Amino acid sequence: MEHIALYRAWRPQSFQDMVGQQHIIQTLQNAIREQRTSHAYLFSGPRGTGKTSAAKILAKAVNCERGPAPEPCNECEACRRITTGAVMDVQEIDAASNRGVEEIRDLREKVKYAPTEVRQKVYIIDEVHMLTTEAFNALLKTLEEPPPHVMFILATTEPHRLPATIISRCQRFDFRRVSLEEQTARLTLICEQEGMEADQDALQYIARLSDGGMRDALSVLDQISSFTDGRVTYQQVMDMTGGIASEQFAKLAASLLKGDVGHILQMIEGFMHEGKSADKCMENLLYYFRDLLMIKMVPDADKLTDRVLNPEFFRDMAESFTREQLFHMIDTLNRYQSEMKYAVQPQTLFEVALLKLCSIPAQGEASVQVGVSTHVAPADGGEINRLKQQLAELEKKLDRALKSGLSGGEGASSAPSRPATRAPVSRGNSPAKLPAQLDQYVARKGAPEFIEISKKWSQILQRVKEERVTVHAWFVDGEPVSLLEDNVLVAFKNNIHRETTEKQANREVIERVLSEQLGRPARLVTMMLKDWTGAMEGASEAPKEDFKLEPEHEDGGSGNKQPWIDEAIQLFGEDLVVIKE
Repeated sequence: MEHIALYRAWRPQSFQDMVGQQHIIQTLQNAIREQRTSHAYLFSGPRGTGKTSAAKILAKAVNCERGPAPEPCNECEACRRITTGAVMDVQEIDAASNRGVEEIRDLREKVKYAPTEVRQKVYIIDEVHMLTTEAFNALLKTLEEPPPHVMFILATTEPHRLPATIISRCQRFDFRRVSLEEQTARLTLICEQEGMEADQDALQYIARLSDGGMRDALSVLDQISSFTDGRVTYQQVMDMTGGIASEQFAKLAASLLKGDVGHILQMIEGFMHEGKSADKCMENLLYYFRDLLMIKMVPDADKLTDRVLNPEFFRDMAESFTREQLFHMIDTLNRYQSEMKYAVQPQTLFEVALLKLCSIPAQGEASVQVGVSTHVAPADGGEINRLKQQLAELEKKLDRALKSGLSGGEGASSAPSRPATRAPVSRGNSPAKLPAQLDQYVARKGAPEFIEISKKWSQILQRVKEERVTVHAWFVDGEPVSLLEDNVLVAFKNNIHRETTEKQANREVIERVLSEQLGRPARLVTMMLKDWTGAMEGASEAPKEDFKLEPEHEDGGSGNKQPWIDEAIQLFGEDLVVIKE
């Protein structure tokens, strides 16, 4: 037999040659028969499922000299020339290479002219999702209202990347993956027609490798037939494709149950010597355990996966594992598979993953943890109750502490007679980060030294900006609220601004400017503005014991007034100052 490329020889030439897309074929044939074809179609689906082939067959069907007919005759001049790509009115455009707006504008100009060789112009745009946004916009109007002699067929593997305006102007057909049975039947027919002998399990494995794509299956068969010289066996397919037989995975799974680390490492080394890749082994093993889980949990699960060639053999192995074991195995393998993409030594990572699986016990339905082999004795019932009681007491103490705003809980009742300023509580019921001696900051918020800083604040911000503009961008969010000795308290509205300002490099710039402007050493202290507001409200509710006046003498004269009373009278006048005991 003179060898030829199988995909070229067996590429569908009519709708009846299509595999696994009967619902689409029937719809298109009915439209042609009733002369109700659309001006634009969108064919989407996985690679190798016949999207471009169906587009060419549709172009031949509408332009057949004996039609339009539900099936092209493939004998007339038009059909034969469209098959060879010799008709200028039927063009297949690769959008990956012609994705710009200029190419689409050129196409839009050519659409205006009537066909010269066949009945209808057909433009097949493959991988249409590769077009740019500008190209889609240029195509939009033409796609919506094309001339009556033009048909557009858009093909893509990623329809989600197409604009909704494009999809809404097309009739959409979703091509599905070709089933294992349909692929195997077509491969068997091809082998018979080409004079090749092939084992059924070999063709089934080829179909499994194609992942539902008929084109990929034909490519693999073409490669195998060149290597085997007319005889295709299961072992030859395994050797050529680098696959691993399910029997090998069964042996590996049995070693995992026994915890036989030595045998597992020997098997991995054997896989590597045979030319298998660690990532492919990991992927196939993940599929194997997934199929075991499906067969164990779902009745007739062998119909849900194309990878199970011998359901009875899989069912026997599935009975050896518990559901929890299989869940943990799949989870572990999936995690290591993600890490393997970036691993320098993928084989080592594969070995580590299998050693993790070895630590799962072979029996028992109890929940197990992957990688944990130590047995933890159950706690005594009395000890559990005692721990629960201690936990309840701690929760009550914490609740009282949060309500009182104190960190000491019950010790708050022994505090001095003057109540402490309530500490604000941040989100999540965790105490907010507050400066020490907050009550003293509140008491000195109107001190003359602080008033001096408030007057100079704009100058301070300007100097910070001159020193470093990035620090100013964060620091400007804060405002001075009090002063205590050399500490300047600044309250921030945004926590991110506060945290950035407190970084060592930024703090040094600000404190240097503060010392320069105030003429003395200064240190920056920060807090949140909402916490400062809460502290002020708490102080206003507390009794004003610090401001109690001396009682008047019996002769009606007053005793020595506090000095701040005289200051208030000088500032606001006697008419506005009211002194109350």
